[in-house]
Amino acid sequence: MSEVANRVTAHGGRAWAALIGFLLAVYAVAAVGALASADAATVYTSLDLPAWAPPAWLFGPVWTVLYATIGAAAWLVWRRQAAPDRKPAIAWWTVQLALNLGWTPLFFGLGEYGAALIEILLLVAATSVTIVFFSRVSKVAALLLVPYLGWVCFATALNAAIWTANG
Repeated sequence: MSEVANRVTAHGGRAWAALIGFLLAVYAVAAVGALASADAATVYTSLDLPAWAPPAWLFGPVWTVLYATIGAAAWLVWRRQAAPDRKPAIAWWTVQLALNLGWTPLFFGLGEYGAALIEILLLVAATSVTIVFFSRVSKVAALLLVPYLGWVCFATALNAAIWTANG
């Protein structure tokens, strides 16, 4: 049985409620970002983009999956009540989630591509630290954040290219 299935069966309804809470937290961040960037697709397609920039429609599906893994990863760490690094791991998860929340309004809402680049570099650092702490508590949780870190690194390069071309 998988780590997730074992944990859910061991603690029943409380475990499900916590998982739903973590998922609600990450999708609330997504919703706030969407509100801050209602015309993101229009803004994105109006920019001078590098040849390797993905189409605007790709971002929604990618972030939908990534937010699910971000929430599930935090839940796996939260479940390890006795792990000594659990609290700092969750604290770093919260920091990276706050940074994730801040990028969209900077980039799309305000058009501050340079400030958004600094902010996303901080997000890369905070997500990296989160993965290190998560790995001390749950290897599965840490692995769930690796695609997220990869996408944020790609987004960082894209942000830098956009800032350079549209600055």
